[in-house]
Order: sequence, then structure tokens, then C-alpha cells
Amino acid sequence: MSAVVIRQVRKSFGQTLIIDDLSVDIESGEFVVFVGPSGCGKSTLLRMIAGLESFEAGHIEIDGRQMNGLHPSERDVAMVFQDYALYPHMNVRKNMGFGLKMRKFAADEIETRVTQAADMLQITHLLSRLPKELSGGQRQRVAMGRAMVRHPKVFLFDEPLSNLDAKLRVDVRAEIKSLHQRLKTTSIYVTHDQVEAMTMADRIVVLNHGQIEQVGTPLALYRRPASKFVAGFLGAPAMNFIQVDSDKSTITLPTGERLTYPSAISGRADLGLRAETLTLAKPGDVVLIRGKILLLEPLGSDTLATIDYAGQKLIARLAGDFAGAVADTLAFTIDLSQALLFDLETGRSG
Repeated sequence: MSAVVIRQVRKSFGQTLIIDDLSVDIESGEFVVFVGPSGCGKSTLLRMIAGLESFEAGHIEIDGRQMNGLHPSERDVAMVFQDYALYPHMNVRKNMGFGLKMRKFAADEIETRVTQAADMLQITHLLSRLPKELSGGQRQRVAMGRAMVRHPKVFLFDEPLSNLDAKLRVDVRAEIKSLHQRLKTTSIYVTHDQVEAMTMADRIVVLNHGQIEQVGTPLALYRRPASKFVAGFLGAPAMNFIQVDSDKSTITLPTGERLTYPSAISGRADLGLRAETLTLAKPGDVVLIRGKILLLEPLGSDTLATIDYAGQKLIARLAGDFAGAVADTLAFTIDLSQALLFDLETGRSG
């Protein structure tokens, strides 16, 4: 059974349509990430699941029970917010147990649940501290613990790492994923950060202007994006695009080379190439891309090179010990088996 079912929901703020006839199923125990640019509707959709936002059409089910009209407290979900939302005058123990106290749980049951969650999150030594005495990462763990003690059917995460510095985001990201692997609780996570989406999700739901662009595993979306939007949004660096001419059997590059490439697209199109599909040419190789280096970004394990190809900027992933310099000319072959073609008008892959 799907843990969360969203069917044809529609949400507007005044005359502005935010969510447009959206449907998706989330299976029990899945970790699903809603990802997309700011304003795409992902946080609004999460708040609709939580019962914090109403909607004009459609319905939402959790564990087979329709949620329309139910108060948030009746939905058996727990939400972790971006700003932690801790009570400043309560210590960690009281913050974590407050929701259970309001629901009239016995004191010994509250203490048991708080202790178990604190032990799992390694914050037992913080239970007597106030929020102002905690770091950002510690506050986020407390917020997670407060959600955990509820033993909810669904965890909802609304951009929980946005207020953390880069290193701490990586650490807490790993903790959330590890926690899910232990608890197996259905989790829905909202972010605009595609790296978070790629590293954490069992499946990703890519949203754009209130509609679903594509749903799939991180690897499937990375390798076979259904649209230029998905291809450009997922992946670091983003996919390269080269405008080409296609006649359904061959494509012609801007510099005149013709390549065999069967496709349903005829006319002008965008050839999509990941940075790793551009390989430095060796003697005897057929050179398809040639351009001057505009920028080099050494990352240790590899180096990203931005080149000027026929007036277009392309990024290639090179070896970490690459010894070239800006203004050098590089020659590349292309792995066409990893290339994709996108219709110039619709943006859909073909």
C-alpha cells in the first residue's frame, strides 16, 4: 500500500496557481525528495500533506485514510522545519517531549521515548540545555528528536539544512539518511539543493511551476532526464547543451561535423552532454569538440574545465592532476551513448 497518495490536487494563492492538478504515490518506507527551484510549489505541497495549507481540488490520503479537512494533529505526521521551531524557554528534554505531553501521554512513556530518541541522535548530554546553548546542528538534531518521539507514520522535512554551514549540512544530511535506514519510516523531504536530492532520495520528484516534470531514482533522472529542465537542474555541474540540427538519423554540430544519432526529433535541437562524456582526445581519435579553456576549477579528485566551443560554454570533467592552463586549446571526443537530444521548442527528450 502507498503510504501517501496525492491525487489531482490544486492550490492557488489568489489568482496565482501554485499546484496544478498534481498526482503522485509515495510507498510505505520510502524516502522521497521533492526538489525544484524556489517558487515551484514544493514547500506548499508539503504543508498541504501536513494539513497546514488547504487546497481547492483533489485529495490526499495517508495510510489509506483521506486527509481532506482533517486537523494537522489528526494526520499522524511529524514535521521538521527549516528554522527548528524550538521553544526558547524549555530545555531539550522538555522541547522533545512537549508534543507528547499535550497529547496526554504518561510521564514515564514520554521519558522513555525522549531517552530513546536522544540516544539514537547522540544528544543525551544536551537534554538539560536550552536552545540558545546549542549549535545549529545540535538544534536541528533536537528538532528531529521532537519529531521522532511521535512515532509518526510519515516524517516531513521542510528544507531542514538551509540554515547550516556547508560542512554541517553534509554531516546532518548523512545523519538523516542513516536515521531513515534504521527507522524505515516513510519520509518526504523538500529541498532546492539538487545535491541533497541526489544523495538522500530513494526517489526524486522534480517540480516546476506547480507540476511534476519527472519522478524516478536519482540515477535514472541523472542518466535519462525526460526534459531539458530536469537535465539542467540535476547534476553538479549541470548538463551541457549544444544547439544542433537533427534529421532523425544524424545530428550536425555547430562546426559542421555530422554524427549518427537516431532520434524522433527533426530540426533544431539541444544536444545534452554531461561533463564526464567529454573525453580528452588521444592521438588517432576523432576530434568532435575543440575549444579554448576559459576557466579551470581544481577540486582535488578531478578538475572542471570551462571551454569556449563555437561561442558556447561547455564544462568538461578532467583528471585531478590536469596540467593545462587558461587559453590552452583542448580537443575532445564524445561518448554519444551517454548523450541526449532535447526538442528546442518543448524541451522534452527525444
